[in-house]
Amino acid sequence: MRRPGSGYHSRPVRRIQAVLTLVVLAVAGWASASAAGPAPIRAPQCHLSGPLPDAACTPGAVNPAVTQATIHQTICVPGFTSTIRPPVGESNRLKRVAASDYGITDPISNYQGDHLIPLEVGGAPDDIANFWDEPHAASGQKDRLENLFHARVCSGAMLLVDAQRQMATNWFAAYQAALG
Repeated sequence: MRRPGSGYHSRPVRRIQAVLTLVVLAVAGWASASAAGPAPIRAPQCHLSGPLPDAACTPGAVNPAVTQATIHQTICVPGFTSTIRPPVGESNRLKRVAASDYGITDPISNYQGDHLIPLEVGGAPDDIANFWDEPHAASGQKDRLENLFHARVCSGAMLLVDAQRQMATNWFAAYQAALG
């Protein structure tokens, strides 16, 4: 069930959310020095870098309702992500937008629509800045890392912001370090 006011956002609202995400990340101490100023406007053509999305196009976005203080009322509650996951129609729309942004011309079935910062660690559910078409070849690895980080955050072994940062900056390097 969606909260009132949590509908799908226009591009200006998404830009504001992206700026707010950068502010949150800067306060948490992990925004890059080059991130001064507003969030970049999505480029018309994005590029995959192996199993990683284009950071300029898919920087990641967080769910403002999920904080370190609220994890035991949100992500650590079994079934929480099913209450915020976008409906299939919205996921398919995001997948088409991402395919267009990334210039994907092969069958979209070769990709899995995915949240860069997973819902399991407080990623934004319906923000295109957090959504990309992940090649199927890497999806199993990322899913394993998502589950590990979720367990670590909920057990107190890892801070939420650290899990979010690692997923957003280079989930593949985090996978290799943790599970590789």
